[in-house]
Amino acid sequence: MKTNITFLFLLIAFGSFTQNKSVLRGVIYSASDSTTVIPGVIVEIDSDFRTQTNSKGEFSFTALPEGNRKLTISHSNYITQVSKIVLAEKGAVNLTFYLIEPVMDLPEAIVQQSTIIGSEKGIKELPGSAYYLSPKELQKFNYTDINRTLRSIPGVNIQEEDGFGLRPNIGLRGSGVERSSKITIMEDGILMAPAPYSAPAAYYFPTIGRMQSIEILKGSSQIKYGPYTTGGAINMLSTQLPEQLAARVSLSAGSFGNRILHAFAGNSHEQVAYSVETFQHSADGFKVLDNGGSTGFDKADYLFKLRLNSKKTAKIYQALTFKVGETIENSNETYLGLAKADFDLNPNRRYAASQMDNMTTKQRQLSANYFIQPLKFMSISSTVYRNDFKRNWYKLDAVKDSTGVKKSISAILEDPLAFNDSYAIIGGQSSVLNDALYVKGNNREYYSQGVQTIIGFEFKTGYLKHKIDLGFRYHQDEQDRYQYEDQYKMVDSVMLLTKAGDPGRESNRVNFAIAAASYIQYKLIYKRWTATTGVRHEYITLTEKDYGKNDPNRLGTALVENQNQISALIPGIALDFKVNLHLAAFLGLHKGFAPAGVKEGSLPEESINYEAGIKYYRPGFSGQLVGFMNQYENLLGADLAAGGGAGTGDFYNGGKALTQGIEFQAIYDLMHSFKSKFNLPLTIGYTLTDAQFQSSFASTNEDWGNVTSGDHLPYLAMHQFSSNLSLEHARFSLNIGLKYTSEMRASAGQGEILEDQLIPSYLVLDASAKFTINKNISFFASATNIGNTVYVVAIRPAGFRPGMPRAFQLGMKVNL
Repeated sequence: MKTNITFLFLLIAFGSFTQNKSVLRGVIYSASDSTTVIPGVIVEIDSDFRTQTNSKGEFSFTALPEGNRKLTISHSNYITQVSKIVLAEKGAVNLTFYLIEPVMDLPEAIVQQSTIIGSEKGIKELPGSAYYLSPKELQKFNYTDINRTLRSIPGVNIQEEDGFGLRPNIGLRGSGVERSSKITIMEDGILMAPAPYSAPAAYYFPTIGRMQSIEILKGSSQIKYGPYTTGGAINMLSTQLPEQLAARVSLSAGSFGNRILHAFAGNSHEQVAYSVETFQHSADGFKVLDNGGSTGFDKADYLFKLRLNSKKTAKIYQALTFKVGETIENSNETYLGLAKADFDLNPNRRYAASQMDNMTTKQRQLSANYFIQPLKFMSISSTVYRNDFKRNWYKLDAVKDSTGVKKSISAILEDPLAFNDSYAIIGGQSSVLNDALYVKGNNREYYSQGVQTIIGFEFKTGYLKHKIDLGFRYHQDEQDRYQYEDQYKMVDSVMLLTKAGDPGRESNRVNFAIAAASYIQYKLIYKRWTATTGVRHEYITLTEKDYGKNDPNRLGTALVENQNQISALIPGIALDFKVNLHLAAFLGLHKGFAPAGVKEGSLPEESINYEAGIKYYRPGFSGQLVGFMNQYENLLGADLAAGGGAGTGDFYNGGKALTQGIEFQAIYDLMHSFKSKFNLPLTIGYTLTDAQFQSSFASTNEDWGNVTSGDHLPYLAMHQFSSNLSLEHARFSLNIGLKYTSEMRASAGQGEILEDQLIPSYLVLDASAKFTINKNISFFASATNIGNTVYVVAIRPAGFRPGMPRAFQLGMKVNL
């Protein structure tokens, strides 16, 4: 937070005497858009007087004592400004301030090339649907679960799994939610899925608790951020380097042994800046094992940044930024859910047969970005990156009954009466056979590496403004499966190892991808019209080497190789018209694309995507209404264990499908028309999604099954509604939020949903509060699922799974 010291002399520059007391008034604007006022800015004089700006960006003090004073202006979304003022008796002064967002304190070209949107101003200028979760929004509830963080964003589809958001399932506009494999996930503009091309299922997801802001992009502009262009892209912006010496610590603890530590420290000098950060999160878990034992997790995230740069006034600005991070997780999570009858009795139960289930992960990320602005109208940004991810999810896969019949856990829980013997063993009954329980070590290693360059041009010719972006990326990624399977027997609810499996004897193969991507996007601005057009090209080579289960040493004695090459041209166009200063309308058309699998005959996912909408912005009120339609020529599915499949990761073609709907969001400050020290912003969001297959086909995927044209896609709620209401004061804030999700089906179908495939509608209410002692110390509290609603989040991978029950959290933040 860079300090801006300004000497304001009341009598000479701003002063005017009024009545019998000193008065200080002001208006605060955004530096990135001088017409945008900023509500909720904390304005403090020394430590004695404190207020905040209203929805019009205004603040005022009355009856101030004369003398030299320090004026501090702070907001979680902006860089703090400190000014020295001199107040005279019976004087009045009117001031105007312009606050800078942290990323905006860099040259504008860097901001444009390292972010999708850049700031709240970017949403107004982007010709299409986009959403920006600012630092202030993220801090309202202090969520560490990305599912809860995104729930207020229209067009986002979510399937919860573990209640803590460790492995989210996120889709955009009906793209499919399985392991977030159909959207582009980035951190600071870098692809973050373990292997985005060869194995896109995101068993690693960036730690949301250490993020500064989040950008969600849908529509035609996303062709810059492939390879997945059907639903959209999510870019998480990590904590930016500070503008001066800064350190802060946040500590909290709560229900189910939930413990969180977030610490950050850094400094900035004229030509060097650095920071270190850690986010540590652990919990005991809210599910209860039949025989006791932990169902919790421990997760530790570390990040280091270093930037070397020329002076900002240099003729040619240059910057070199290094980023190094590591995330380690140990979680006692399982794919084993509950039979319907057991869920109804105790939704938080964990069967005894899941007692050995455990996942260990380690993720490392390295990147180096070089930026140069050789000409005023030209900038170049190049990034070299490498991500490594290693994980072993050791979990129950199948059960063998006393007659020797082996069945998957999903089949057993789907019909426990038909497999009563196996079902009893899952519940802890002693097994007859020594090899009754098959626990698979899903041991996999991934890497993702590449280099990407963005060249930007921005210039004017007469009445026309031009912006051209050229992008190139050469990328490699790999998934190496070297799995094994152990066998156990059950003895009075205790699992005993009877046979240790040999590594490489279960799944033993390597998937590899090489991708060369390029794009050009041209934006033309003429008066109130903005036209944006572009095209992306992806050339992908996918290779698989399957060594089989009888060649653990990988000698190649039974090697089976597959290869698939894909070349795709992905165009997009958008038109934006500013009706007036506050209202804009837009249209967009682009091609949706997702890479195919490596198997012969696997085709890439292709669709034609349309959107049209309006945006409205003025002090105290903003809104967005969008209609969309995605016409799939070939919907792509994947065989994932997370989706109830066999877990091979193979892709399969799903034929034609149509996804269409409406997205709406409005934000209004209920105190806008009143002069008050309080702000009362109300946010409302709604999503209507109708997704249907338009082809009939047979599928081995449990969620799809035998599909008939007209069947609705599974795990997509037709209606989603969210609302947040905040009471904001300079000293405290209160927030309450709710999310309603209509019923969903667990497998493709139409008409009335069968009971064993029904995920009923649910309403969840959260609340939070914050109290500020002074500018350095604040306390916060939150409660999630206040009504302790029992709800089903999924009937996969195997059985019914509950959402998080009521939980409380208390914490403290200290700025050092």
